[in-house]
Amino acid sequence: MTGKYSAGVLLFRRISGGTEVLIGHMGGPFWALKDNGAWSIPKGEYDQGTEDAAAAARREFTEELGLPVPEGEWIPLGEVRYGSGKSTKDLTVWAIEADLDPAEVVPGTFEMEWPPKSGRLATFPEINRAAWFDLATAHDKLGTGQRPYLDRLAERLAN
Repeated sequence: MTGKYSAGVLLFRRISGGTEVLIGHMGGPFWALKDNGAWSIPKGEYDQGTEDAAAAARREFTEELGLPVPEGEWIPLGEVRYGSGKSTKDLTVWAIEADLDPAEVVPGTFEMEWPPKSGRLATFPEINRAAWFDLATAHDKLGTGQRPYLDRLAERLAN
């Protein structure tokens, strides 16, 4: 079994009630009617042999949101392995304190056969919207494998 490698950037901002993070609702027909568990840190796969994880995180952020990564200190949040069987993925994430207006997001797109077995390709956005959420709400919205990053961010900010 060979795992896949993915890297991403989690933006955060401090507000008068605590901390908020920017995450994106996954695009495409599988996620259209789902909310909790259907959001993601802007991230994507890379070839560990040819690309640096931080460079991949920067590239994927721009591909998914259509905006460059904001300036700021890259705070390493480490790696998490998630998935099962042949579909495991090692995800590395950095947090950056920055503000970004979700209305400015212009998501990248991907193609897939839709409807299934129709022979027709359809284009869908990588994410169909981005939004700021407090850490507790983001915990419910994110896919299970990405939730540890919220705890790690909270720990880093508490120190």
